[in-house]
Amino acid sequence: MAASWDDLRVFLAVARQGSLSAAGNALKLDPATVGRRVSRLEDGLGAALFLKSSNGYALTGAGERLLPHAQEAEQAMAHAEDAVRGQGDRLSGVVRIGAPDGCANFLLPKVVSRIVATHPELEVQIVALPRLFNLNRREADMAIGVSRPEAGRLTVQKIVDYQLVLAAARDYLASTAPIETLEDLKAHRLIGYIPEMIFDKELEYFHDLGADRPVLASNSVAVQYQMARQGAGVAVTHDFALPGDHILERVLSEAFALTRSFYLIRHADDARVQRLSAFAELLVGGMRREMILVREALTGSAPSEDAGERET
Repeated sequence: MAASWDDLRVFLAVARQGSLSAAGNALKLDPATVGRRVSRLEDGLGAALFLKSSNGYALTGAGERLLPHAQEAEQAMAHAEDAVRGQGDRLSGVVRIGAPDGCANFLLPKVVSRIVATHPELEVQIVALPRLFNLNRREADMAIGVSRPEAGRLTVQKIVDYQLVLAAARDYLASTAPIETLEDLKAHRLIGYIPEMIFDKELEYFHDLGADRPVLASNSVAVQYQMARQGAGVAVTHDFALPGDHILERVLSEAFALTRSFYLIRHADDARVQRLSAFAELLVGGMRREMILVREALTGSAPSEDAGERET
């Protein structure tokens, strides 16, 4: 019996997620259905594709041999979807973006809202997680990172620079000791990442403040931001979160600012999928325009739009 795309899709999900339950969540199927689909595929091919252990589902030799063919079928279906839609400049379907939660909370909603306003048939999903995304496991169609990945069949494009700055609630600043130098921060509560849960070296910035650990911490920068807004202390936050916020005030603007960058990361095979490439172009352009507006609001000048070259 020839393998159907529906069964191959389930096979890929289990191979990437490592369990029936995780694959079911990704496919919006119950684990029992996922298990039956896998068994049906194995029966049809006459070979066991997975070895179940305490660590989950691992590919057998037959599963490893099937994997590249299933991935080719996935790409073929993506190309077929492009061809069938044929809507010209209008985008449709689902696109999932993985992003660190600072970008996902404060920057992407503005950019994505403008994109879907001109592409109403498009469904965009933003997965905000304080960790790196695994595109090889298809956790997302594309991801935004704060550093270039060092391995994998990926394409990487620099999007834009941003800054990490110090900020605190105006009420907090009015009721505590003045902050005129970095040394003065030692008398204040600092808010930042839980050190053991920092997921990227670009977020290790407390040594720049002359401090070892934050007094108040979270693995989510959005939580850190809300702590600062509640007057809990001084936080390191993204500059693009501050325009329009009438509670927070930037602190030591001349003495402290760290430049960081956002990168668009895609699976190399997806470069040939017209719909995803068109969306990626809109996303990158939208983020660059938004950061120009941010810089104008904060300083009256615009950042460079030198986004670098695409790398494979």
